[in-house]
Amino acid sequence: MTSQYQTVSVTIAPPFASIILNRPEAKNAMNNQMVVDLIAAFESLADNRSVRAVVLSGTGGTFCAGGDLKEMASVPQEGKEDHFSATLDKMLQTINQAPQVVIAKIQGAAMGGGFGIVCVTDIALASTEAKLGLPEVRLGIVPALISPYVIERIGLTRARELMLTGRRFDATTACAYGIIHEAIPADKLDARLMTILDEISQCSASALAACKQLIFSVKDAPTASTIDYRANLLADLRRSEDGQEGMRAFIEKRKPKWAIASQTDSSELQK
Repeated sequence: MTSQYQTVSVTIAPPFASIILNRPEAKNAMNNQMVVDLIAAFESLADNRSVRAVVLSGTGGTFCAGGDLKEMASVPQEGKEDHFSATLDKMLQTINQAPQVVIAKIQGAAMGGGFGIVCVTDIALASTEAKLGLPEVRLGIVPALISPYVIERIGLTRARELMLTGRRFDATTACAYGIIHEAIPADKLDARLMTILDEISQCSASALAACKQLIFSVKDAPTASTIDYRANLLADLRRSEDGQEGMRAFIEKRKPKWAIASQTDSSELQK
């Protein structure tokens, strides 16, 4: 099933979905409409437990060239800028805390806002030919809205250097910095993506959603303050249908009922 928004397209081929940035004429630069469309696309999948992973990519050989400078150059009316900022941050949070595993498939450029999107995905794969960077200071602006997510992803020391120089770098360097997980030759990128999707297809959809929630519940909280939450979550999942099935399957040396031998071809997720 494919849904078309103005600037993104969504294809659902359970147990996976694909969201493709679709402004090839602007190298998938992120305008206000794309921000709104991405929120809507991810929200449409939020309660869909038939989808375990969402692949986020760009059409035309480019992930996202950054913010739409033509739109950004227009002087906003009083009060309009705050609204856009809140919407953009909502988009980043929506992607960041999606209940599915969000995988970035990066080709071409991932600059500025596109770099920020990468920083809120769970797994990031990039072609070795991809280029990344935070060029805002070279444009007379700063990566203000994406900055918390960038710093959380790569740490303060590296973020300072990249944000204050605006330099571009390749995917191998991005992997060394911890921005992406793997830098892969372009002709092997789809095959590697499918391997990861096959791995995720062996995981319980409900456990994946619970694990995503767990990560964000404990990451900034004192350990002692989350002990009840963590203990109760484990107890609830052990009693759950998936928990019981998973443990029985392990004891009986078989795959659990939810495990899927994925037949999804990567081309299905690129339509």
